[in-house]
Amino acid sequence: MKTKRLPSSVFFVLLALFYFAGDGNAQVRFSTAGFHVLSDSPRQVFDMNPGWRFCKGRAEGAERVDFNDSEWQVVSLPNGLETLPLEASGSINYRGEAWYRKHFTLPSGLQGERCVLYFEGIMGKSKIWVNGTLVGEHFGGYLPVSLDITEQCRFGEKNLVSVWADNSDDPNYPPGKPQTMLDFCYFGGIYRDCWLYTTSETYITDANMHNANKTGNGGVAVYYEHVSDKSADVCIQVNLQNDAVSPVRGEVEFVLRNDSGEEVAKSRENCRLKGNTTLKKRMTLSSPVLWSPDTPYLYTLEVRVKDGKGNVLDGYGIRTGIRTIGFDPKRGLILNGKVFSRKLIGANRHQDYALIGNALSNSLHWRDAKKLKDAGMDIIRNAHYPQDPAFMEACDALGLFVIVNTPGWQFWSDEPVFRERIYSDIRNMVRRDRNHPCVIMWEPILNETNYPDYFAKEVHGIVKEEALPGNNYTAADLRATGSRYFDISFTAPLSETDPGYDENKIYFTREWGDNVDDWNAHNSPSRVARQWGEHAQLIQARDYGRSPVGWASIDVLYETKPNHLGGCLWHSFDHQRGYHPDPFYGGIMDAFRRPKYSYYMFQAKSHQTRPMVYVANLMTPFSPEDVTVYSNCDEVRLTTQTGEKQRVYRVPQELGNKPFPIVRFEKAFDFMVDKKFARGGKHSESYLLAEGLIDGKVVASHKVCPARQSAEIRLSADTENMQPVANGGDLVTVVAQVTDRNGVVKRLNNTSIVFEIEGEGRLIGADKAVPVLWGEACVLVQTTSKAGKVRIKARMEYAGEVKPSAGELEFATLPSPVPQLFDADEEKQTTVALPTQGSGALSEEQKQELMKASKIVEAQQEQFGEKDGKR
Repeated sequence: MKTKRLPSSVFFVLLALFYFAGDGNAQVRFSTAGFHVLSDSPRQVFDMNPGWRFCKGRAEGAERVDFNDSEWQVVSLPNGLETLPLEASGSINYRGEAWYRKHFTLPSGLQGERCVLYFEGIMGKSKIWVNGTLVGEHFGGYLPVSLDITEQCRFGEKNLVSVWADNSDDPNYPPGKPQTMLDFCYFGGIYRDCWLYTTSETYITDANMHNANKTGNGGVAVYYEHVSDKSADVCIQVNLQNDAVSPVRGEVEFVLRNDSGEEVAKSRENCRLKGNTTLKKRMTLSSPVLWSPDTPYLYTLEVRVKDGKGNVLDGYGIRTGIRTIGFDPKRGLILNGKVFSRKLIGANRHQDYALIGNALSNSLHWRDAKKLKDAGMDIIRNAHYPQDPAFMEACDALGLFVIVNTPGWQFWSDEPVFRERIYSDIRNMVRRDRNHPCVIMWEPILNETNYPDYFAKEVHGIVKEEALPGNNYTAADLRATGSRYFDISFTAPLSETDPGYDENKIYFTREWGDNVDDWNAHNSPSRVARQWGEHAQLIQARDYGRSPVGWASIDVLYETKPNHLGGCLWHSFDHQRGYHPDPFYGGIMDAFRRPKYSYYMFQAKSHQTRPMVYVANLMTPFSPEDVTVYSNCDEVRLTTQTGEKQRVYRVPQELGNKPFPIVRFEKAFDFMVDKKFARGGKHSESYLLAEGLIDGKVVASHKVCPARQSAEIRLSADTENMQPVANGGDLVTVVAQVTDRNGVVKRLNNTSIVFEIEGEGRLIGADKAVPVLWGEACVLVQTTSKAGKVRIKARMEYAGEVKPSAGELEFATLPSPVPQLFDADEEKQTTVALPTQGSGALSEEQKQELMKASKIVEAQQEQFGEKDGKR
């Protein structure tokens, strides 16, 4: 059988991957403060991440210039206040005040330039001072804080930025819910990047800082009309500000470049700039390469403001993809004028990571997107807040649709200030993310919340005002108040006989797969820690593929009508929770992004991943006799050690575009046969070999051998071919595996590993021996601000003559592409965040109150979750 494959234009996917995450020479181009620097523009950007003095707790007077912070710890951003244990659920994380102070010298050559301090995210509420002067206050942890600090700056001299941040409970801004009742964690700190950029007095404005009362204004916005393979209209809106006394006569130049840097379209607009001005321009591009999940081709739009002599006054670039989106109840998703041929299958994503909470570096965000794309996913739901700009850019470049969410979860307040801050968040998240081709819909409501009808109508209207034409679709729960206002309804798969089903509506399942006993105990066949072993992982993978009880699954989503677009698994990664003592174990990868069997099952269910085959059997004494194989090939051939002839499974001819089935070969493994080979010294003859065939040719294979005696520790860096950058805060996961002499991982062992590091890196999570779980021990390495070698050593906690031998890994870090501002003497003192101390146990009276409150959480999860009897 010949199954449906990617078109030949997959070449462009490979081109994009090489450009964005190549072999170490082709690194990812992340934006800085929302834009890309142009070499001929006077606009400059400085990396402010290294060298912050840090104090967890109250520090009276810490905003003052003369405050003594010499005893404070020095950290680099992103910083999440503390190093967390592997299991950090149950509200153990610190919640309260923290202070950051940064000493740096501004180059004297910047005198006369306008200076902007740009934080991508500070968790909770915050205040910012520059040289002792309060310059800003912010509420909410998921959107930018952008401040003009020109008047406070001292050029050629020492400067001080002081930041007070507080991630404690506060019902006056979203999400607003007490963290002991929250399904995710407000891990605190300045947990995203910080930049300082300069412009002349004539400049392109910042969409999140300027024109707060002007709808849909600020910065550069781009969208596309009349899109086809032959041509596309590029529609651009740019907002400009001239702070000079005299008006400026000149022009604004628009240049569109392809992924090779070649100019493919260009236009100019004459202008007279006095105060604030908005210009609109349309230019036509011939033979565009259109963006889609299969061909995520990106162009660069360059905008330059020039005076009458042709001098560039300001300018920057943005990465963008040309595409149009529409929805047809009879045909489904219409992408670039054509029916999208498969269901949108993906997952939800919280931003937290093992040990560091929310404080991921840009590379970790990129690797998350890469792993999800490689799993065969087409869509990610940003649960339950706007996520890091680096993640959005990765989804653009890799071909992942994104549902963008307002911060919120099961909480509503009638206080006007709460409502107004939600409205502000929605406007700012749309302005920040409106140019991303990956955005398929906006979710402006508060997740699983009983809000008023007027609120639903208002937030839908805000998106329509702020978003760009063709990219302004809104979504909300079908059973939520005011669902009639929204373009797309979230629901479990419905049949035509279900009450409320409407063949003219567009549906999508925002969360599927989590089949719990109740919303308090949270026992579920989908919640499986990786170290629980093969049997548990096989059940999770089976249920995510096709649940035996009819629960929503990949197969069930594919059986829906065209007006049901698909669904997002809850959840892509294991993650921490505030209101429950256990982490959420339902990810297809763990908190370090190490894959479970369900990861390979996702790959096998996808027609868009490369041909693959995976044997889900380790051949241990406890492995199942029946051998499960995941593959997306027409035919699977299994060679076993049981002495029988080769076994073959052929995909049914009628499969078409539906997901590939999970293949199971009965009684294909026998430990007693393996024992016979081992006793006879014929270890190499005991194996399972799966081969995947397409059109009769072997295109993929996977061989499994039993692990023998533990012999060594093998180290690897999970880089996804992205070399770490020496910017003071880049992160990479290092994995130590206990293996036999042939490199087969010994999954079944209980031990601990001690890590040591030399060179330009710092270890996170290795202050004591790290337990081996499912054959692996993981730590994080944070880069310094100096490019160079990093050497990591790993040994058993307790030495012994016959213990596995130590392992060693060396890699190099690349110089930072962005100039950095920090005090060199202070930066040398940088350490990693201190381990959490926990928040302490509650009294019995407090526990009783908490149990009462948890009933409300249970009721709302039951209200909005899948119902018994539904698929």
